[in-house]
Amino acid sequence: MKKNMGTTDRVIRAIVGIAALVVSFLVPSLAWQIVLWVVSALMLITSAIGVCPAYMPFHISTKK
Repeated sequence: MKKNMGTTDRVIRAIVGIAALVVSFLVPSLAWQIVLWVVSALMLITSAIGVCPAYMPFHISTKK
């Protein structure tokens, strides 16, 4: 798979992923915790591999 995320995009996603994970431990509702875990996992995985599946159909690339 061709990478389509630039460095800035990857760093922002990593920060959002870590923030969602931290907030998930502060939220009392289990339903919201699960939602935040999923968001966190998606952000951290896409940041780590450098590929955003949502960018592919639109041919978007933030990589220079």
